[in-house]
Amino acid sequence: MTYTDFTFLPINRADMAARGWDAPDFVYVTGDAYVDHPSFGASIISRVLEAAGYRVAILSQPDYKSCDAFREFGRPKLGFLVTAGNIDSMVAHYTVAKKRRTYDYYSPGGKMGNRPDRATIVYCNRIREAYGDVPIVLGGLEASLRRFAHYDYWDDKVRRSILVDSRADILTYGMGENILLRIAELLSRGVPIKKIRDVRGTVYLAKPEDKIHYPVAAEFDYNDLKTDKRRYAEAFGVQYKNQDAITGRAIVEHYDNKILVQNPPMPPLEREELDRVYSLPYARTYHPSYQKDGGVPGIEEVQFSITHNRGCFGACNFCALAFHQGRTVRSRSIESCVAEAEQIVKLPTFKGYIHDVGGPTANFRYPACEQQIKNGVCTNRKCLAPTPCKNLKADHSEYIKLLEHIESVKGVKKVFIRSGIRFDYLLKDTDDTFFRKLVRDHVSGQLKVAPEHCAAGVLDAMGKPHFEVYEKFRGKFFDLTHQMGKEQYLVPYLMSSHPGSTLNDAVDLAICLKRDGYAPEQVQDFYPTPGTASTVMYYTGLNPLTGKPVHVTTDYHEKQLQRALLQYNRPANAPLIREALRLVGRTDLIGNRPECLVRPEGASRPADKGDHRQKSFDSKKKKPSSRAAETNRSSKAEHSPKANRSQGRKNRHR
Repeated sequence: MTYTDFTFLPINRADMAARGWDAPDFVYVTGDAYVDHPSFGASIISRVLEAAGYRVAILSQPDYKSCDAFREFGRPKLGFLVTAGNIDSMVAHYTVAKKRRTYDYYSPGGKMGNRPDRATIVYCNRIREAYGDVPIVLGGLEASLRRFAHYDYWDDKVRRSILVDSRADILTYGMGENILLRIAELLSRGVPIKKIRDVRGTVYLAKPEDKIHYPVAAEFDYNDLKTDKRRYAEAFGVQYKNQDAITGRAIVEHYDNKILVQNPPMPPLEREELDRVYSLPYARTYHPSYQKDGGVPGIEEVQFSITHNRGCFGACNFCALAFHQGRTVRSRSIESCVAEAEQIVKLPTFKGYIHDVGGPTANFRYPACEQQIKNGVCTNRKCLAPTPCKNLKADHSEYIKLLEHIESVKGVKKVFIRSGIRFDYLLKDTDDTFFRKLVRDHVSGQLKVAPEHCAAGVLDAMGKPHFEVYEKFRGKFFDLTHQMGKEQYLVPYLMSSHPGSTLNDAVDLAICLKRDGYAPEQVQDFYPTPGTASTVMYYTGLNPLTGKPVHVTTDYHEKQLQRALLQYNRPANAPLIREALRLVGRTDLIGNRPECLVRPEGASRPADKGDHRQKSFDSKKKKPSSRAAETNRSSKAEHSPKANRSQGRKNRHR
């Protein structure tokens, strides 16, 4: 079928011919269905290149079993751009238990099987079969997070850089707009792809004697990294500390007779550049060819949402944002976000509700401090954990104005914040105007927050604030909710089996949950994905940022025990809970007393079923109130790749 209204970029040869093209400049191969929305990386990059005058064709979820599908548009004039899609293909396909998923949010109708495992590598191999030495440029989350030698959870070994295994020519990491524009400019001027060596934000292969264009921070050998866990942890520590555009240096990995070179990061887009990117003519929906299949589920979460920022100085260790999008925050102007809201209002299915005005962390608008703007992010500490830096500037004033302006757009009934807030940053703001506005105007019944655990050692390994910070936030949230006469809930994310978590820590968390009357319906097991410090801890038993040993739970049965403890109220978990309590010498928690976690053998139900909605407490009377409560995370979370927060949110641009 041909779509001659040109709302979307061409998806087949007929579309291309209707535009009068003899060939595209770039063929963009993606493992996702084609959704022309600025929350999808392929959409952003293709529109940015189009705006610069390049012809881009979209080859979405091609049949990877032969190279025939990759000949759809003929040989592109400048090259192929390849991405696995919005998330790593292995995460998209498998749960943390390594079981095959049954639903794909980024495929038509949610159908599985439209992309291969390790999609980036497979696509590149098919392109090489079809066109030999045609230029191939890698991008997207899968390539970005696998750009160095990396521990692979599914193979349980350290794999080579994806650039080596894919046989592509160059890899782009992080946010790719300016990187791709520079590569496209050089290719259009006739510069061979093998000669493009000085573009920031790229990784390439060279000979050991070749010139490296930037100062080198360190060099490592793959043969050492795949066998020496301490050396591997050291390598990641160097990589992590060189992801800032101001302070970052080049990093080299040796592969037999070749070297892999990562150039320093490309500077983040500034406000005016971001505004231009989000002003491009996105169709804001999936391609009409998917209508017969029921559309693409991934659009549902973001179609009526606005991304106002990029980057995250929260830097949780289990999150890949610091390694991909970076720790320095940039944001769009209020005018740009309002213009997008005005576009959303015109969509035929819009019902008056903006689902989110957020990003990686909703309540960040600027870099954490002036120091970051001048000298880059600190390499020796985090901005918020374990305690906020004295230089941190916590200010929500512009975010308040942004929300107010979007609320005033004709046709908007309500504006929600659903992408999650950083509660320790919120508490650091001495002006509680935003906190009050958040509770009054922007909670859609429940607010997502991420305490993750209660044990200080586990939270330190996660790079999260200690639990008393969350308790302070929770108390004030419920106080404000009560004052405003609302019935609202918190959705606290909890994680089991993260590095640093012992069975004793899991027992402590279960006791904490029981004390607070909270029985979560869903718990997320730690998922070791490429590009995170927590994954390095899981593999090496070392914290790559400090070099200190970390307890790691890799035994499947122990993981089951930890998970069961967090869901202490489930009758099916009773045998596992008793086993865990005996192992740690806490049989005092087996019994019929109110403080016990589980009844003795033979009991038909646990000691206390609890409530998946924790009762709030009036700050003065300390009596239960039904006005507010904590509730569980989505029932789909365990089985959805969207639950894997280490992959980040709205950060998947090439």
